Amino acid sequence: MNSPLADARSLVESHLAVIPDFPEPGVLFRDLTPVFADGPAFHALAEALTAPFAGRFDHLGGVEARGFLLAGAASALCGAGVLTVRKQGKLPRAVLTEEYDLEYGTAALEVHEGELPPGSRVLIVDDVLATGGTVGAAARLVERAGWVVAGISVAIELEDLGGRAALGDRYEVFSLLQY
Repeated sequence: MNSPLADARSLVESHLAVIPDFPEPGVLFRDLTPVFADGPAFHALAEALTAPFAGRFDHLGGVEARGFLLAGAASALCGAGVLTVRKQGKLPRAVLTEEYDLEYGTAALEVHEGELPPGSRVLIVDDVLATGGTVGAAARLVERAGWVVAGISVAIELEDLGGRAALGDRYEVFSLLQY
C-alpha cells in the first residue's frame, strides 16, 4: 500500500507534460498545466504541498503566477489564508520589494506592507525550485515583513540547477517531484 505522498507523486507525474526544447533548445520543460486541468491530480498536488508542514503555518505565500494557483487550491483544502507574492509593480498599496538575480539581469517580488499580523507563519508555495532565486527572494521578503518562513514547498525541483543548495540550511524545503 502506497503512502498518500507516493500516490500524489504518481498521479501528478502521470499528468505532467514534458516538452523538449522549450523555452529554448536543450531545455526540457515540465508543464504542470495538465495537472491543473485534472481535478483529482490538482487536488492531490495541493494536499501534498501542505502535508509535510501541517500545523506549522498560518498562511500560504503563493509566488506569482503558478504559485498563486497552488496556494489558492491548498488554501481551499486546509483553510489557511493566501499571501500574494507579486512581481514588481502589480500591488496597489504600500509594498516591500525584494530584488533577485536572473540569468541575464534582475527581477523583483513585492508584498503589501502589513498584510499579515507580525509573526505570522508563511509557507511559501511555488511550482518549481530551479536556481532558488525566486523562492529565496520570497523568503527574504517574508522575513523583512516581520513574518516567519514556515518552509518552502514546490511541485518540482530541478536538482541540477542547485536551488536547494543556494537556499542553504535556513529553510525546510519540500519538493513533490525531483528531476
